[in-house]
Amino acid sequence: MVQSGRKRPRLVADKRTRKPKKAAGKPRATKTRRRRKAPARKRNPIAAFFLGIFRWVFRLVWGISWRIGAVVGLIVGLAVAYTYTTLPDVKQLLDGRAQGSVTMLDREGEVFAWRGDQFGGIVTADTVSVHLKNAVVATEDKRFYRHFGISPRGVASAVRINLSEGRGPLSGHGGSTITQQTAKLLCLGVVYEKDSWESEAAYVRDCRRTSMWRKVKEAVYSLAMEAKYSKNEILSIYLNRAYMGAGAYGAEAASLRYFGKHAAEVNAQEAAMLAGLLTAPTRLAPTSNLKRSQDRAATILRLMAEQEYLTFAESRAAQADPAILSEAAAAQAGGYFADWIMDSGPEFFTRDTTEDVIIRTTLDQRIQQAAEEAMQFVFESKVKEGSKAQAAIVVMSADGAVRAMVGGRETKVVGAFNRATHARRQTGSAFKPFVYATALELGYSANSTIVDEPYCMNIPGSGRWCPENYDKKYRGRVTLTDALRLSMNVPAVRIAESVGLDLVRKVATDFGIESDLADGPALALGASESTLIEMAGAYAGILNGGSSVTPYGLSELRLLGDDAPMIETESGIGERVIREGAARELIWMMEKVVNGGTGGRAKLPGRQAAGKTGTTQGTRDAWFVGFTADYVTAVWMGNDDNSPLTHVTGGGLPSDIWRETMIRVHEGLPARALPMTAPKPVEKPKEQPRKTPRRKRTNPIEDILRGILGSP
Repeated sequence: MVQSGRKRPRLVADKRTRKPKKAAGKPRATKTRRRRKAPARKRNPIAAFFLGIFRWVFRLVWGISWRIGAVVGLIVGLAVAYTYTTLPDVKQLLDGRAQGSVTMLDREGEVFAWRGDQFGGIVTADTVSVHLKNAVVATEDKRFYRHFGISPRGVASAVRINLSEGRGPLSGHGGSTITQQTAKLLCLGVVYEKDSWESEAAYVRDCRRTSMWRKVKEAVYSLAMEAKYSKNEILSIYLNRAYMGAGAYGAEAASLRYFGKHAAEVNAQEAAMLAGLLTAPTRLAPTSNLKRSQDRAATILRLMAEQEYLTFAESRAAQADPAILSEAAAAQAGGYFADWIMDSGPEFFTRDTTEDVIIRTTLDQRIQQAAEEAMQFVFESKVKEGSKAQAAIVVMSADGAVRAMVGGRETKVVGAFNRATHARRQTGSAFKPFVYATALELGYSANSTIVDEPYCMNIPGSGRWCPENYDKKYRGRVTLTDALRLSMNVPAVRIAESVGLDLVRKVATDFGIESDLADGPALALGASESTLIEMAGAYAGILNGGSSVTPYGLSELRLLGDDAPMIETESGIGERVIREGAARELIWMMEKVVNGGTGGRAKLPGRQAAGKTGTTQGTRDAWFVGFTADYVTAVWMGNDDNSPLTHVTGGGLPSDIWRETMIRVHEGLPARALPMTAPKPVEKPKEQPRKTPRRKRTNPIEDILRGILGSP
């Protein structure tokens, strides 16, 4: 093939970036022009400066705060984790009392008083009445089941209220959840140890103090509890540990204390009253002020309706029928008696017990009520209004078993000054029976005589002393019976001097008067001091035939849950002091005091009684102590400041109180004769008929001479 002379073109590869050809028939696209940026708007330099500062500060604060927050969160988390590991099993936290309780039963076995830290037994949120559970949540923490242990909303609200009321942010309302309150009850895990604290009260004060650091620790402890325990377990701890007034710790103890029923049995109004105690247990306790407690319960019932735990109809019905105290709680019987048991009983089972103790006592609630009513009757009907005079009563059996005790005009009290056991007062003429008991023991008779006339003696170190009778009269020679019946002072002193003051002192001490007795002759007139219960016990010794008596109130002591008693007392009778015959004759003499003597106002209708009045110098104390065949009763009256009484003697108001008490005490009891023996009459020596002397036989011549010369 012949090539032409034309130059061949170079072989060149196609451009890879060549644009593909446009499809035929389509319009050619116009080239778009790039928009030019609008020039930036110039910012105000001052605003830009401050905005820059703000951005810088914000970045700085944010950078620091999130780091601090992270560190704080880490620290709190570690603290919660550590606290979590220290929390014990929930069962160990249900009874946190430092002391045990004492429950007292009367002679019939009925509960009448409680002392110490009462704990009725462990309950749980599932075993208590649903009304009680709901009432507590509605009152104390309505968001309990929704929060994680602390409630920021509640704290903020509490701070706002405190500041608006002019208090500090942490003073007053605390905004605490039930979990936080439980943490506080647990003292944030600090256990009470007797040797580490000045007192239990100091420990409790430390647990309750409020500070910012304390609140932080409380929050940490609460978070740990929420992690460790369920909500119902936390509520169970709270229901068992919370103080609910009148010595009751926990819902079970409070239910038994106030209503005589278990916490599982309380109705809505009773549950509301119990829940109301959590705010101010002492002030709102129904035993202190039932009306105030009922008003608080009514408020809680309305809260329960608002939170739909009750219907409004149920709430109104419960408010219309408020809770009332059980018979035992309402009676508040034997407060002075119960205090005496606590003071006189074994310390490790009463005042310092760590166990729950049951004490059966000698108290008779019927007799206790009789004594209280008698005192109230006399003071209302025979004592002028506004009088500050006080009185005390003790009733006991002849073996020393105390059946009733009133330590003052206020009878519904706990822990008050007990004038029956603590007040040491001069006894006056109420001491004289022990002078005559000594004389009768030494062979004197009730019909023996003594001269009642002005009498003086010189007392070493005191000078001349001349005792006088109360009425300033003297009656010459009188029998011992009349001297006691009319409470003559001079014969009592002369008899005491005759038998020996040391022996009189010994007889009185052996009968149970343990107070220091006077050394001089004024001993016979009751110059020594004694307590009312000592005098009652000494007179009981006379009634029982001359044996000493130790007053007692504890008949049986056992621990809760044990059937076998640890302590038992069956009688207080001790050693013989005087012969039974002497005691029976002394009772006969003392019966004349009531039946025709200074104690005439104590005479009982249709029943024999014996006793003795006593009035001290200046009428600062007035006594009547006496007995029937069944009971001994001692009454004292006076002023606490030892000022004189106004127109009061032992034969007056004390005799009235004694009589009113004994009439009520003996209601329904058959009349029994006193165990007394009349003295043998004093036999006068028989006059022998005078015999005419026999004339001696003489010589008739001597007779004639005698007639002539006269008799020599």
